[in-house]
Amino acid sequence: MTASIPQSDFDSAYAAGSPPWVIDEPQPTIVQLERDGRITGQVLDAGCGTGEHTIYLAQRGYDVLGIDFSPTAIARASEQARTLGVPAKFEVADVMDLSGPPRFDTIVDSALFHVFGQREERLRYAANLHAVCRPGGRVYVLALSDAGPGLGPQIPDDYIRDAFTDGWRLLDLQESRYRVIVPPYVDPALGLTPNESADMLAWLATVERRD
Repeated sequence: MTASIPQSDFDSAYAAGSPPWVIDEPQPTIVQLERDGRITGQVLDAGCGTGEHTIYLAQRGYDVLGIDFSPTAIARASEQARTLGVPAKFEVADVMDLSGPPRFDTIVDSALFHVFGQREERLRYAANLHAVCRPGGRVYVLALSDAGPGLGPQIPDDYIRDAFTDGWRLLDLQESRYRVIVPPYVDPALGLTPNESADMLAWLATVERRD
């Protein structure tokens, strides 16, 4: 993936232990989407990391594929699925190099979109998702918000509006939360407790492929 953060940095983060975004359970926001019946058909978990969402959805009978460009993350995800006895599918893949035909009805992006620091990256990412999303299919983007203090890359909602324009329809964009495990090196000024979970401000976008 030609992203703002090199592949080696992600691999190193996973190899060193559990980075802040690995909470050993699916994000509550993604769980709620599933409970609300908003995840349907064949599912792509884009930037699946250590696979918590892929495993969660596979356990509930979805045909879901988790992809990530970090081999270390995919190895951990696959091992976790084997340990749990869940037939989850994972692949090392580059979200900037996806190709059709369109085959996914739902795409879940949990904390991937916000790593793209350049507009060209965000547009290319949206175009790649368009290539594999069926017409009428939906993408759910959960991204850290710049509306308040937080950890990791934070973005304004305009980044989402701008990227998902050509061939897309933005159905909803609302404030949400993204759960992290607070790292030991956190800035005390943020008022967060190291090694405990905390919910960061986030955006949740619902985008539909038009054609």
